[in-house]
Amino acid sequence: MELPARYNPKETEDKWYKFWEEKGYFHACSTSEKKPFCIVIPPPNVTGILHMGHALNNTIQDILVRLHRMKGKEALWMPGTDHAGIATQNVVEKSLAKEGLKRQDLGRDKFIERAWLWKEQYGSTIIRQLRKLGSSCDWERLRFTMDEEYSKTVTEIFIRLYEKKLIYQGSYIINWCPRCQTALSDEEAPHNELQGSLYYIKYPLKHNPDEFVVVATTRPETMLGDTAVAVNPKDKRYKKLIGKHLILPLANREIRIIADALVDPKFGTGAVKVTPAHDPNDYIMGKKHGLDFISVMHPDARMNSFAGDYKDMDRFEAREVILEDLKEKGLLEKIEAHQLSAGHCYRCHTIIEPYFSKQWFVKMKPLAKPAIEAVKKGKIKFHPQRWTKVYLHWMENIQDWCISRQIWWGHRLPVYYCRKCAENGKSKSPNLKFHNEGVIVSKIKPQKCPQCGSIDIYQDEDVLDTWFSSWLWPFATFGSNEEDLKYFYPTSVLVTAPEIIFFWVARMIMAGFEFMGKQPFKDVYIHGTVRDIEGRKMSKSLGNIIDPLEIIDNYGTDALRFSIISITSQGQDVFLSEQRFEQGRNFANKIWNASRFILMNLDPVQVTVDLCEFYKKEELDIVNHWILSRFYSTLVGVDKAIESFKFNEAANLLYSFFWHEFCDWYLEIIKPDINLRKNQIVMFKVLEKFLRVLHPFMPFVTEEIWQKLPHGGESIMVRPWPHVQEQIIDKRLEKDMVVLFDIITSIRNLRSEIEIKGEQKVPLSIYPHSKVAANLIAANKEAILNLAKLERLDVLAHNAKPKGTISSICESADIYLSFSGLIDIAKELQKSMQKLDNLKKVITGKESRLKNAEFVKKAPKDVVEKEKESLLEAHNTIKRLERTISELS
Repeated sequence: MELPARYNPKETEDKWYKFWEEKGYFHACSTSEKKPFCIVIPPPNVTGILHMGHALNNTIQDILVRLHRMKGKEALWMPGTDHAGIATQNVVEKSLAKEGLKRQDLGRDKFIERAWLWKEQYGSTIIRQLRKLGSSCDWERLRFTMDEEYSKTVTEIFIRLYEKKLIYQGSYIINWCPRCQTALSDEEAPHNELQGSLYYIKYPLKHNPDEFVVVATTRPETMLGDTAVAVNPKDKRYKKLIGKHLILPLANREIRIIADALVDPKFGTGAVKVTPAHDPNDYIMGKKHGLDFISVMHPDARMNSFAGDYKDMDRFEAREVILEDLKEKGLLEKIEAHQLSAGHCYRCHTIIEPYFSKQWFVKMKPLAKPAIEAVKKGKIKFHPQRWTKVYLHWMENIQDWCISRQIWWGHRLPVYYCRKCAENGKSKSPNLKFHNEGVIVSKIKPQKCPQCGSIDIYQDEDVLDTWFSSWLWPFATFGSNEEDLKYFYPTSVLVTAPEIIFFWVARMIMAGFEFMGKQPFKDVYIHGTVRDIEGRKMSKSLGNIIDPLEIIDNYGTDALRFSIISITSQGQDVFLSEQRFEQGRNFANKIWNASRFILMNLDPVQVTVDLCEFYKKEELDIVNHWILSRFYSTLVGVDKAIESFKFNEAANLLYSFFWHEFCDWYLEIIKPDINLRKNQIVMFKVLEKFLRVLHPFMPFVTEEIWQKLPHGGESIMVRPWPHVQEQIIDKRLEKDMVVLFDIITSIRNLRSEIEIKGEQKVPLSIYPHSKVAANLIAANKEAILNLAKLERLDVLAHNAKPKGTISSICESADIYLSFSGLIDIAKELQKSMQKLDNLKKVITGKESRLKNAEFVKKAPKDVVEKEKESLLEAHNTIKRLERTISELS
């Protein structure tokens, strides 16, 4: 039953994780008679390694799963990884580059073989790391978005949408990444603010080349694809020029002046170049006015043959040369600094190119309707609630989703083409699977064309957007297992980060209603982003990354889990430094040391009783009743906090109860009489039940200690969650004990102020402010004498300050501590004066810092609040010191 002197996480964590897994505790079964609780993991990329965002996200999920497992539910945490199309292809291409090869050197089939080989070698890294975090996933169900069965579901969903005419092919302006050479959805091309320039270029009038229309643009390199100049129809400056023709500089091509309400008269000169193949607004104007579409770039953003003399130049190189040529010809009027917003590839961060391209799209507005309705009616709830507004705004303004990607790694489109039909254009089939000439959508490659019988059939080269498979995750993970789907779907909770609300959460909700007829989950918890202590995002370039595996190695998994949860307010960003993890480590050590003390003094025979029966029969003293009341009040608070997704509140309630109430007060009070049966029973029962409540937060240390206690069952992990015993909770008693502890704390502070040694006993007089306080002091006189190290305790009938005492006033009593003959008064006066002077300097520094607007603006909110609290405490300490100095004088 004994515990070693020190807790060593490295000796316990792997041991217990292996034990839980071998016992099958993580596995959930749909044949169970229990109520289901199900979470699907946000599948990490197969290229991923564990970062602090993963640590936070998966700790929250594990807390919920372990909790509901203990609450008697059939709890399933579905694990898996995402094939991460662009990310994985980039990693494999980098691997090939080290061999001096490009993917094109291998060809598609060989490259995909290499990608699968890479996945088998390195793709399980993140899974091993999630195990290290203590994640109690059902690993028997591990899924991958390109598993054979999962892939079948993806294909079936594409075909269903195509048959409903919700998938279509068309040529539009899309976001194009020249580095990855693929289309991107709007969500995959986030906009960043850049300091750019606005270039004012003279376009000569055809009928009078000495006159010009000056056009303002941020992208002179695309002017070679201009097919018009546009002005606002209400702009009087250009009224007479509408319909006239201009000569396009450098290209010497005629273009006309058109009028369109899309033009902002206040931008630049009010005249804008129109390049329909390189700008989304220009695309709209080009369609409306029947303009030509001229693309002047290759897919890698080099200029093509339509760019004339600038052919094969990179787009940004071409920009500089074009500007020089315009300057030489006297056609560059001026350049102004201009703040602009440019889309960037979410993977490689290259500036995207608006590109005219033929792609596949999903019509989103029909799918969005039930998903909007479900959230408005409360069928799906966001926590914190503010994300509801963000979700609805995006959904109500949703655009069609570009789902085709020009890469090789991923689910290839189940689209085939008949060359003969496409060339002849003779297909007249009403078949929904044959919308376009020569296009066949099928699960497998057709042996011949269903229209003309030709065998000249080939498959579309594109693959589906990674998110097209991920949006099916809550039900596709169950494959064809109807029993599992019926039992576990809809799932219970989704825990995720704010940056994928649109990528993933919204699309899963739409897919759930469209393909399952139900919402995929009932609650969505959006946690904050993990940042460094200065509020910056963690990144390699800033050198501020904190590696969770290093933290686990240095502090232990439980320390990481508890620390990160205890500082994570609901939905708020987390400001993290390595020192933060000391709190979790220290708490684990505190639990270990207190448990070791209890085990060293525990009589196992005495404690094998039912607590409720014991409570009914025994007349408990005030201290034992109080600690039981406080435990169950804490349990009520923990339950409410977790139900409200306020995990930090739950963690801090547990921390405060165990450290400050159970250890600092209860164990200290009962220590002289620890062998009494009532103390043995209450001490043991509170510890054992506390370990159960803490287990979802700190699974390893709780299992290690619990196994040493007298217990029933194989593991704390499958023991029931404690039930709240309302009959034991006594709020009046809890308030009385707060009064008692306030008195003892005030006495301890007085001793500290004049530096009376720890074991030196002193006389004390006390004047209670009420009969209730007087009775409380009388009933607990022995505890006060013991805990405050008093020689005697005199209760005063009248409030008169005895000579040779220093005083303190607390809420329930005035306290007078005698110092006669105990201290060197002159020396203590000198010390107190020095403390006062030092504290005044500290206050000046803190006040100066808080008056600094830059500090208040830039520092994390909790840092500013701690500084304010520290200042207030310093002021209170000064008041106490000034009173002490006065009384010593």
